Amino acid sequence: MAYADRFRRPRAHEDLLGKLTDRKTGTFSTMVEAMMFAALLGRRRGERKPFDESDEPIRLALMESRDYGEVLLDMLGAIEYPDDPKILSADRQPERVLIFEEYANAGLSHLKTLISRQSDQDLDTIISNLVLEGLRQPLEVEKDDVGEILASADLDW
Repeated sequence: MAYADRFRRPRAHEDLLGKLTDRKTGTFSTMVEAMMFAALLGRRRGERKPFDESDEPIRLALMESRDYGEVLLDMLGAIEYPDDPKILSADRQPERVLIFEEYANAGLSHLKTLISRQSDQDLDTIISNLVLEGLRQPLEVEKDDVGEILASADLDW
């Protein structure tokens, strides 16, 4: 069921989301933050994973009120449909939310796998390693369109 003002949490990962947001041992203070991280992880890996069963949906306003929350939704949509600027229109927001949900689901699946493989490490360490890995090296060489345009423009600043 699609919601106009909410995004879904994959039921298969409710235990993991609970661990990620546990008040004493969790890395994130809210489910919104955990889902945003998971969506970025899924995008970095280039994986979207659809799901049907969801738990209590989260109000979209909670993500949009976070720094870069609304930007994240828009950027994921723009990356997914680079030749379709209308993806950013208000009437296509449900599509952008679905993209976010599927990237988050894929990110949570990957995180669950890492936790089971690295059972000797705590959750903070695993997530910190993912962040450091992301900062150190690109997963794939991405085309730098802006850099190419600036380099070819012969601008005299």
